[in-house]
Amino acid sequence: MPKKDDDAKKPASETVPDQHWKLQVFYLCFYGFMTQIRPGESFITPYLLGADKNFTQAEVTNVIMPVLSYSYMAVLVPIFLLTDYLRYKPVLVLQSLSHVSIWLLLVLGTSVLAMQLMEFFYGITMAARIAYSSYIFSLVTPSRYQRMASYSRSAVLLGVFTSSVLGQLCVTLGNVSFLTLNYVSLGFVSFGLVLTFFLERPRRSLFFNRPEEAGNGAAPAELDKMAGGDSDGGTRGWREAVLCRMLREVVALARQPQLRLWSLWWVFNSAGYYLMLYYVQILWNEIYPATDNGRVYNGGVDAASTLLGAAASFAAGYVKIRWTLWSELVIGVVTAFQAGLLLLMNTTSNIWLCYTAYVLFRGSYQFLVPIAIFQIATSLSKELCALVFGVNTFFATVLKTIITIIVADKRGLGLSVHPQFYVYFGYFTLLAVVYLLAAIGVGIRHSRCKQPAELALAKELCQLPAEVPAQKSPETGAVRA
Repeated sequence: MPKKDDDAKKPASETVPDQHWKLQVFYLCFYGFMTQIRPGESFITPYLLGADKNFTQAEVTNVIMPVLSYSYMAVLVPIFLLTDYLRYKPVLVLQSLSHVSIWLLLVLGTSVLAMQLMEFFYGITMAARIAYSSYIFSLVTPSRYQRMASYSRSAVLLGVFTSSVLGQLCVTLGNVSFLTLNYVSLGFVSFGLVLTFFLERPRRSLFFNRPEEAGNGAAPAELDKMAGGDSDGGTRGWREAVLCRMLREVVALARQPQLRLWSLWWVFNSAGYYLMLYYVQILWNEIYPATDNGRVYNGGVDAASTLLGAAASFAAGYVKIRWTLWSELVIGVVTAFQAGLLLLMNTTSNIWLCYTAYVLFRGSYQFLVPIAIFQIATSLSKELCALVFGVNTFFATVLKTIITIIVADKRGLGLSVHPQFYVYFGYFTLLAVVYLLAAIGVGIRHSRCKQPAELALAKELCQLPAEVPAQKSPETGAVRA
């Protein structure tokens, strides 16, 4: 029967029993949800500055916190490559072990060195997020990528929201101490480590472990094309050369205006976004140094910003405009709005106003993220897409590290939190000016291109009667062109 013939033509990855891949996806989403349940995470900074650890604000701002940026930059590229080469699961185990190490150090560590080591492990967990986000592509067929990726991302967001709400309820209503909350977080991350061992290790990955059927009648992937079509014995060759070839292709793709624009946005704006994220809790503690833990609302603010970010990302999918014309203007307006929010956060003495500005800042950033993903990925294969995002993230991390060395580290300027936020305000203001000037340039070029076309069309219409004179029909006497 035709149906059997169609099934016979499908690659092995598409004939896996439905129930099996569904269970795998469900378990991955459950794992992603549970590993985000860390109710003490929203309160790490007040915990370090409070009576439990009693570090000074200068130690946290200029000595402990900068290690996170350095660690993230140091491990990002190795983890990116190992994730694919080792087929995801070992890196997820490493991430879970790092989470356990973080909370062991938070609970038991007493020195600055222990907290710097904690930030080092935090950098590993951040770099290892790529393993979870790309794992889903090894479980399902390409036709299901978009939907399954949205499921896995939604599970993470729901986990972050639940964790933030749980932490806030424990602190505000349960009067739970920050130390106890960190013990609870240690229990959850230990459970997450156990869950990691039950993840199935995929047989294929994006770069280093290509599916066998790619050279057996199926449409060749980007890597197979770039390897020169070597189907037998070519594995070692493309392992050695393909990533270099793809990097050259990425450089060539940078000539595309939209891809270049949104990649630059990803590099510059995400660097500033994460710097604000790292230091904002210190700013809150400076504005409102609460002596009563029950009046610290970091968890509730994180929950609100996660919810707004998810809603903004969802709404961005319904924005239908001519992006080739309006991208610079949209980015410029949003960046100018973020600069204003940073200034408000830094100058206000009202903690609730600062909280609101923070929520809006995160929401505006999350609004542009899915648009950037679409604009970058729309014309790329999934291999090139992964590489472009990897390169963008690496450059953003390098930029973030340079700013940290100059602004925050005690070996640089060693600024306290308020001067730091003035620097971030100036940084976003400069970006906004550049984007808006670029928008003006695009508008001028568009109007110049449009005017000659309109004049030519008008000239054509004016000349049409002279070129094609009307003729009378001999039969009816009617006029026809």
